[in-house]
Amino acid sequence: MQKLDETLTMLKELTDAKGVAGNEQEPRRVMKKYIEPYAEEIETDGLGSLIAKKTGDANGPKIMIAGHLDEVGFMITQIDDKGFLRFQTVGGWWNQVMLAQRVTIVTAKGDITGVIGSKPPHILSPEARKKPVEIKDMFIDIGASSKEEAQEWGVRPGDMVVPYFEFTVMNNDKMLLAKAWDNRIGCAIAIDVLKNLKGENHPNTVFGVGTVQEEVGLRGAKTAANKIMPDIAIAVDVGIAGDTPGISEKESQSKMGDGPQIMLYDASMVSHKGLRDFVTGIADELEIPYQFDAMPGGGTDAGSTHLAGEGAPSLAITIATRYIHTHAALLHRDDYENAVKLISEVVKRLDKETANKIIFD
Repeated sequence: MQKLDETLTMLKELTDAKGVAGNEQEPRRVMKKYIEPYAEEIETDGLGSLIAKKTGDANGPKIMIAGHLDEVGFMITQIDDKGFLRFQTVGGWWNQVMLAQRVTIVTAKGDITGVIGSKPPHILSPEARKKPVEIKDMFIDIGASSKEEAQEWGVRPGDMVVPYFEFTVMNNDKMLLAKAWDNRIGCAIAIDVLKNLKGENHPNTVFGVGTVQEEVGLRGAKTAANKIMPDIAIAVDVGIAGDTPGISEKESQSKMGDGPQIMLYDASMVSHKGLRDFVTGIADELEIPYQFDAMPGGGTDAGSTHLAGEGAPSLAITIATRYIHTHAALLHRDDYENAVKLISEVVKRLDKETANKIIFD
């Protein structure tokens, strides 16, 4: 395996951490470890979102930079008499990417390896082979011979299940393959923005936030934003990469490596035009590449932050990523680094006058 530099080591630790919605303790610990050196204060909201505060000018605007801690996964709901586990999806899954995939069940007695069971093709009729198996008919096999044995191993209803995948730097070392890019990459960007501001004067107070329960309804962003009451909010997440076979330009024009995506619209929010123009103006000035995107379905934490208090101008800046909401997704390191650079420069220029102009013009 390629030797990992400091950034890749952080990304590996973030993506290796196991944390579906409602069980974000492990990724929260990793994010805290990396962001704490650059924050003067760290706290959580009542749901468990991590909030790291760095003050430049206490009289300036409050800027919230949020990535979400949770990943898509599953929850055990039943153990049958033969020791097979039934489960509920936590976050959005497409059934065709699930069968025969390895998973990790996190129990009070330790982690257990399992596989989502499937029938061999030899016993399927030609018609059955063409039909996708419904999620409600799937199960997890942990090699137990009975319900009692599974329970002895520590399995209980409510236990978290996460996809298993090893962080991998591809032959093209700009291409990074891992589970949970959605959305540990947003957490990494929040960390690195605060890191970039270390020792810098910035005319505001910045909050680097790792939100919880985004995949089940943007919930942690709502509670964190109501605690912070930001003047400006930027949600950092993954977006759809449209550069693979089968995706048309009408569905997504974004390409990996062409810069972070500036989201115009999604199902949770119409992005704030003043903030969008401010961000793209800085990118144009500094020749930081970016691309526009719009997503008719789904949403980001900006869908909650823009409704905090009396409302906060919000924007989603996303990283074009292939194969999201599966066991392994792929993104480009340049897009990540350009997002960090862009957001850092935005923060440095967001003084009170500029924020008021964005809000009131």
